[in-house]
Amino acid sequence: MTKTQAQPVIVDFQEIAGVTCPCGIARRAFTEVDAFPATVHVTQISVDATAHYHKRLTEVYYFLECGADAAMELDRRIVPVKPGMAILIPPEVRHRAVGEMKVLIVAQPKFDPADEWFD
Repeated sequence: MTKTQAQPVIVDFQEIAGVTCPCGIARRAFTEVDAFPATVHVTQISVDATAHYHKRLTEVYYFLECGADAAMELDRRIVPVKPGMAILIPPEVRHRAVGEMKVLIVAQPKFDPADEWFD
């Protein structure tokens, strides 16, 4: 009897179709990988990001590129951000990006567009 070994999953974010989200355009990976309990997104955030929250999702934003005045609004508190920083955003925290930026987002459990809520 041979044990079946899990295989790596390789994605090229440039080949993933972008979808509109409250922040801009997101490219989401690993949505169909049952063995991985999260999704990974590369999101190009526009200046006019919309404040929203999730009831179930926890997100980690890792900032890849940012304008000089980039910030995150977290429950109405403005936090300046720069490349190399990360923010963990638990469920129920209202958040939005302020300014243009490119971020890597890890969402756990897997991203569900039905779990985006607006006031």
